[in-house]
Amino acid sequence: MMGSSQSFVLIILGFLFLVGYVAHKIGARTNIPRGTILLLLGLVAGPSVLDVIPHEAAEKFGIATRIALAMVGFLLGQRLGGKHFRKRGRVILWVSLVETLMTAALVFLALRASGWGWMLALLLASLAPASAPVSTIDVVYEGKAKGPLTDTVLGVVAIDDVWSVVLFSVALVGVEMMSGQGQLSMGFMAAFREIAGAGVVGGLLGFPMAHVTYKLKSEEPVLLMAAGFVFLCAGFAIAFHVSYLLASLVMGVVVANRARHRTRPFRDIGAVSEPFLAIFFLLAGFECEVKMLASLGVVGGIYILARSVGLVIGGTLGAWLAFAPRVVRSRVGWCLFPQAGITLGLALVVHERLPEVGAYILPIVIASAVVFELVGPMFTLWHLRRAGEL
Repeated sequence: MMGSSQSFVLIILGFLFLVGYVAHKIGARTNIPRGTILLLLGLVAGPSVLDVIPHEAAEKFGIATRIALAMVGFLLGQRLGGKHFRKRGRVILWVSLVETLMTAALVFLALRASGWGWMLALLLASLAPASAPVSTIDVVYEGKAKGPLTDTVLGVVAIDDVWSVVLFSVALVGVEMMSGQGQLSMGFMAAFREIAGAGVVGGLLGFPMAHVTYKLKSEEPVLLMAAGFVFLCAGFAIAFHVSYLLASLVMGVVVANRARHRTRPFRDIGAVSEPFLAIFFLLAGFECEVKMLASLGVVGGIYILARSVGLVIGGTLGAWLAFAPRVVRSRVGWCLFPQAGITLGLALVVHERLPEVGAYILPIVIASAVVFELVGPMFTLWHLRRAGEL
């Protein structure tokens, strides 16, 4: 039985890696991001369509999605430190803050103008600005993108999750207080614990990692050290019930700012992240249900349209206020469409704290995330190509 179980895991794992390779080849020929292709393949192979992959296979590789997110968080930390942030920091902060506020405001006003209740409008508005760093960084690594637009986009999606947690916490506390179901201190303490806890875990591991990196010699195995710290960071964050994505991001920021050989751990983690990213997208598609798309309805359509407009206008306005280059002003908002990850987690919090509202919000968020994850990376890839940064 043990041998049979191990052979099953290895066969499925090999199959998933080969599917990832095929998706890469298809993407290179069709100019469709491989993340989108893998999502579609996972969706078709999943239980809602062909149901050709056993459900226990997806359960066995759930840890791979956490590893992928931890690696992505660490890689994004590089964009908020060192030369990247010194050069683009002002633009990144302006774009991220303005597009967050603009997107939330437009979604709220659009839903209220369409006659939807204020609780639904406020909570969906607070969820709207969050982006999906995994999809964005996969497009960048796939296309080997470099340039001002790339640096700005990666910096914005890195800091977006922080703004999103804060905005969502404020909105949820407001809804609970006005509906008489919550306490102000508890809501803000939850937000503080999520962000501060992730900062503590990432910082406590980031400084020793930077110290070790500082003393590295050219012949030493950097990957073993870097992977060890990334895994430790994710594990401790999960153990303390804080965001492992934010914790890994903080650790990456510390290393990018404190280490002498700061590029080597990021380069090596980026090189080994592809198998985990492939599994992440395939499992994300596997977990999707086609019937969820039918739950979008009018409110889902308004949400998708208002969020898209808010990101484009907010990104453009933020870049203009920061005196960013023209290529950033005209394209950055279009590169921020992908949405998943933390958004789904926050929607689950709504479902837990406010079951009646959450039961309506959760399917809308899941269905819209599928749409944005399928279409968003194609917008990102197209605009990076038009900017000449691939």
